[in-house]
Amino acid sequence: MGRLRDRWTGTRYPDVDVRALPTTELREALLALGGPDSGFRVRQGFGKEKADVVAERRVPELDLNVKIRMRLVPMSREVVTIEEQWGREISHDGSKVRTYGRGGSTRIARQWEIRKGPDGRRRLVETFRYSSREMKDPLRSAVLDAGWTWRGVLFRF
Repeated sequence: MGRLRDRWTGTRYPDVDVRALPTTELREALLALGGPDSGFRVRQGFGKEKADVVAERRVPELDLNVKIRMRLVPMSREVVTIEEQWGREISHDGSKVRTYGRGGSTRIARQWEIRKGPDGRRRLVETFRYSSREMKDPLRSAVLDAGWTWRGVLFRF
């Protein structure tokens, strides 16, 4: 059951030959990831969030907010994570409905426009692209490169 649960929650283990870094170095590596070039920010967690490190991204084009809360567990060298998404979607009757999602799902969105090209022909041109992997993959790589386990959870945090 363990491997199935790991796959379902997105749990990943570091390579066997990687030496585990101390907690402070891992925290610094995670906090260094967020910046203006990355498209998301990483900060210290607040008390009510029950997290040591929090990564956030706002996607105004999709009316979407994504947050990955991470708790560092030094005894087992694990980073316990939970991903949450808040947004608005258009319902079947045309009204906007608030949505909330929790868990390690991958969300991808693209927007296209029809524009005239240099030769005068009309073409589809991608005007917007979003993937939740753009935030999750660098965080997970930093954790695994530090020799820690990335453990996803769905319900308890």
